[in-house]
Amino acid sequence: MASLNKVLLIGNLTRDPEVRYLPSGDPIAEFSVAVNRRYKSKQGEDREEVCFVRVSMFGKRGEVIGRYFKKGSPIFIEGRLRFEEWEKDGKKQSRLSVVAENFEFMESARGRSGGGGETGDGPAPRGRPAVDEGDAPPADGPPAAKGGGDEDDLPF
Repeated sequence: MASLNKVLLIGNLTRDPEVRYLPSGDPIAEFSVAVNRRYKSKQGEDREEVCFVRVSMFGKRGEVIGRYFKKGSPIFIEGRLRFEEWEKDGKKQSRLSVVAENFEFMESARGRSGGGGETGDGPAPRGRPAVDEGDAPPADGPPAAKGGGDEDDLPF
């Protein structure tokens, strides 16, 4: 049976990315993205719904996200879905999140605040930052916040 686990999202960060390091020393950036959907209701009214998505980015790309992105920054994410389950206070909990495998800046360097040697003389870098493929985590990736992840930490 064929199977495909691919996610493409364009949205805005709902909080500054949090970069931490796994026991192996590998960095992981965790952040949430708000994705909007605009549509017309059956009555012809303009409507909008917002979906908040938790995202994790491993390796050097995660460090790049932590350095150049902040709350409100637009971003294009390419990744895959991950289902997480854990138990807290005797109750089973679960969530669906995205493991980002690639990203793109959605605004020019001039539009981004912060430093990092950007001159503001043109568009921001596009596509994957210059890192070796050896820096990427295994296909299933390490679990992020497994056994933790209080739902009260969500930005909504």
